[in-house]
Amino acid sequence: MKVWDLSTRLYHWAQALLFVALTLSGFSGNGPHVQLGLAITTLIIWRMIWGFVGSETSRFKQFVRSPKHVVNYLKGREKIKPGHNPAGGWMVISLVFALFLQCISGLALTGFFDALPYADLVLTDTVFYWLEVVHVQLAHLLPALVFVHVGAILVYKFRSKPLTWAMVTGRQKHLSASQAVIFVSQWRALLMLVLATSVTMGIVALA
Repeated sequence: MKVWDLSTRLYHWAQALLFVALTLSGFSGNGPHVQLGLAITTLIIWRMIWGFVGSETSRFKQFVRSPKHVVNYLKGREKIKPGHNPAGGWMVISLVFALFLQCISGLALTGFFDALPYADLVLTDTVFYWLEVVHVQLAHLLPALVFVHVGAILVYKFRSKPLTWAMVTGRQKHLSASQAVIFVSQWRALLMLVLATSVTMGIVALA
């Protein structure tokens, strides 16, 4: 049955490609690192908005569950629902939040916030130091999170649950038709992408 809308799937693969490109350009010191950072910033803003107004399986309230639900799921006591499972939901939150922090710290370090009111009072040398620490540490933490994410996908693959293919086709196996997902118009997704792009362009314009 269908569980992922087109916009969520496009976001997932675009984020994966941009993350690889950003990691390579960041550690090598070559390539359009800043431009790639602006692109993934737009994606992250889009995903955060979509987490509140998107299709059912894309909304944070649908897959962010309590630790009790996560433990029960890992013990096999949680009913399988369409979309992210309780453990996978927290992985999504971890990746999105870490990428958001990485984007914010990167934009600050490259001077995109210098023109904001009171920036000279807020962005002190000490703040810049800690922003650099955050950016460097996240550059090492994020690949580790991705490694865990990919590892979990491989485990599910061995258990005959092809999550990767589901993110390509939008369809997930082993679910009943009674669990039908509510999807919203993809025109709304496009409008939210335009809004996210406008935010990024505003940041660039102010800089």
